[in-house]
Parts: sequence; C-alpha cells; structure tokens
Amino acid sequence: MSITVAEVEYVACLARLELGADEKIIFADQMNAILGYVEKLKELDTCGITPTSHAVPMENAFREDIASEPIGVAKALCNAPQRSGSFFYVPQVIE
Repeated sequence: MSITVAEVEYVACLARLELGADEKIIFADQMNAILGYVEKLKELDTCGITPTSHAVPMENAFREDIASEPIGVAKALCNAPQRSGSFFYVPQVIE
C-alpha cells in the first residue's frame, strides 16, 4: 500500500490545511516510509508472545479509601496568596 499525493491533498482538505506542492510530496514520502516500516514489522513472528498494554508490569497504585476528618478552613487557606474571609480570593475572569 502506498500513499499518493492525491490522498495527501484529500486528507489536508479534510483537516483544512493548506499545503504547498513540495510539502505534499514530502508528506506522501514520509507516510510511505511509515507504512513500509509497519509492513516490515508484520514480518516478525509473534507467536507465543503475550500481548501487553505496557512495556513494564503495572500494578494498582490506589490506596484504601478511608474516611477521615476534614482539614478545616484555617489549614486549607494557610498558604493561599489572597483570601476573602473563609474563601480563596481569585481575580475576576468573566466580565
């Protein structure tokens, strides 16, 4: 399978990209190089290899969900750059 310049033009139109003539040729060549590499990978014998979703084993990193006392307003606001009473003060962003 190879990508033609016409197919690059079609995809560029769908993506609303304006490409020059030289860019279309470059992209077609690059996509063909990628497809050639994928074809090369298809030649590998992968029988007996377990499919994985990650390169290294992953374990659940979640901790137990244990209810505890809230930290309180004073502790929550102790590092706030600005506050208004018992609330964080933030500048207005919507007019």
